Amino acid sequence: MSRRASWLVLSILALVLVGGCSPGWPAMRVGDEIIVAGQMFHTGTRVVTYLEPRGYNAYRCYNHFDASKTMPSNPADKDNPNRYSPTRRDLADDVKAGVDEQGWTLENLRQQVDLFVIHYDVCGTSAQCFYVLHDARGLSVHFMLDLDGTVYQTLDLAERAWHAGTANDRSVGVEIAHWGAFTSADQAKEGYACDKSGWPYVTFPESFSRRELLTPSFTARPARKDIIEGAINGRVRYQYDFTNEQYAALIKLTATLHRVLPRIELAVPRGPDGRVIPDVLPDEQFKTFHGLVGHWHVIKEKQDPGPAFDWDRVLTGARWAI
Repeated sequence: MSRRASWLVLSILALVLVGGCSPGWPAMRVGDEIIVAGQMFHTGTRVVTYLEPRGYNAYRCYNHFDASKTMPSNPADKDNPNRYSPTRRDLADDVKAGVDEQGWTLENLRQQVDLFVIHYDVCGTSAQCFYVLHDARGLSVHFMLDLDGTVYQTLDLAERAWHAGTANDRSVGVEIAHWGAFTSADQAKEGYACDKSGWPYVTFPESFSRRELLTPSFTARPARKDIIEGAINGRVRYQYDFTNEQYAALIKLTATLHRVLPRIELAVPRGPDGRVIPDVLPDEQFKTFHGLVGHWHVIKEKQDPGPAFDWDRVLTGARWAI
């Protein structure tokens, strides 16, 4: 039985066990759903939403890790404590009319969102990422993807998260837990040790407190053994790969986003030689592209998700998952 069929069977069993749609019975959640315009959609991978005790809620106007503190003043609007926008700019007239009349529906969101922006977080874990984004910097992103493959959703995808500048109005974003890409191989090795076979794994400094993962005693190993080298926006970078667990979850999440928001095509910007473009996109190409992009395709100063990110693995896997 396929995994998708298994989730369907579990959902049906859950309905049977709680008495179908009897008034007052709780709706059963399987644990793989994402929230889009108020609706839930299965992904086939573990998702923790902002509605759950172990989730990260970007709707909060106070610090997640110290609720006695409010977040820093919003530089754009000091009277507004939010770190996201409920509206998106540059809407087509028919979409704007629909949003003004009834708020974001799945249908008008499908007309607007056509990019999935991939970041690495330079934080090491999703817990640290949320601390830096939400508590310290006053930013937001829809998803965080932890070392063990757990997906955290912090906002409904209808919201305009603050993660990628000019892409925010038409995008969904994910921050993948990773130390980052660096200007030398020696720098890239920091934050990793090697086991007896020579395979690297992620380590944390003594002072690093937000190392908790949903999977107990998880050892985060890059999918490939060697450091990957590549030029991004004109500068050579060195980076260890992401974990197999992260790729497996991202494949499922990407396939789901494509199905739910079809204008996010299973594509990445490529040059005439078929290779992924390693530079920021010219304005006209950026405006007309629909699919997956790196942060580096949006902003020239950015390098994430870095030269090690395996675009073809994600895209091929997502096509097979549909």
